Amino acid sequence: MLKAAQTVCPDKRQAFANISLTRNTVADRISDLAEDLDSQLKRKVKSFIVFSVAIDESTDITDVAQLAIFIRGVDDTLTVTEEFVELVPMTDTTTAADIFTALVGALDRAGVDWSRAVSLATDGAPSMTGRKAGVGTKFREKVQAANGGHDFWTFHCILHQEALCCKSLKMNNVMELVVRTVNFIRSRGLNHRQFDSLLREKDHNYGLPYHTE
Repeated sequence: MLKAAQTVCPDKRQAFANISLTRNTVADRISDLAEDLDSQLKRKVKSFIVFSVAIDESTDITDVAQLAIFIRGVDDTLTVTEEFVELVPMTDTTTAADIFTALVGALDRAGVDWSRAVSLATDGAPSMTGRKAGVGTKFREKVQAANGGHDFWTFHCILHQEALCCKSLKMNNVMELVVRTVNFIRSRGLNHRQFDSLLREKDHNYGLPYHTE
């Protein structure tokens, strides 16, 4: 309608633009966008020569456990793609078997080739990291059954490992200066705004953390 109005009666185009969309129209548009993104991801997944998966399970404000699943893959041109796959609500228990079933189902819906999986990153929950029946162990067994027993890596809490590493390295001469600098910038709104302006001037898309060394 907007395109037709632009040609037929351009002076009335704004009147057409002001027509509010019904909730059904908005819902249909969101569904169409979601289906299109899903189809794009499935096409991209088919081009991966290797891929890795990252998952995290946490509870939302309604006390429903939500399993977030991410995938990162590389195609034959060495183009790296990292995408959010699915947010799976765990409405019942969150055992390793439940999480593994939800994870496999989401990746199967995305159309992954299991023989091309190379790693899995999880949070530090016992159900994720258990040696005998954890999600990582179950995932490795499934992948190695598909790829003929090739190497498969599991990573636990990469950010937590970095925090532990920085504490064990005893780099107080560096860390104390960094922490004081961060606190000086973040403790005052003016300092923080000026720092953000400096980053924008230098074309840097970095942020400044305030919760961990």
